[in-house]
Amino acid sequence: MSVEKVKKYFQGTEMEGRVIELAESSATVDLAAQALGTEPDRIAKTLSFLIDDQPIVIVASGETRVDNKKFKQYFHKKAKMIPFETVEAWTGFAPGGVCPFALKEGVRVYLDQSLKKYDTVFPAAGSGNSAIEMTMDQLERFSGYQEWVDVAK
Repeated sequence: MSVEKVKKYFQGTEMEGRVIELAESSATVDLAAQALGTEPDRIAKTLSFLIDDQPIVIVASGETRVDNKKFKQYFHKKAKMIPFETVEAWTGFAPGGVCPFALKEGVRVYLDQSLKKYDTVFPAAGSGNSAIEMTMDQLERFSGYQEWVDVAK
């Protein structure tokens, strides 16, 4: 199971033992917020895109939408989300559980500025019923991010 892959990824770090496994689904922003008892915007959703057949993920606050013009300005390509049925093949995680940790090799991670308004956020942890609470510093360190971007509306 992918949540086990994330738990293993955190072994020996300050995040070990902090993955939250929920009885209910957290596969969408609203479900995750409800299950975790937080506001939807504090859910750090991980959106997967293809740029010239190279997978990337952008982690953004839960209520944020990608601005196609800003995306194209930054990446010099039109925003093209990975089709639902191939997300797992590209990222290593099924939709609803895609997270910025333990991704398939070669998947680049970008963090959207929309997250910076919070002290902590809740990204998924590899499954459609898991999450982990993290500070921005922890998110940066454990995601191996490329850089902060501003591609949100």
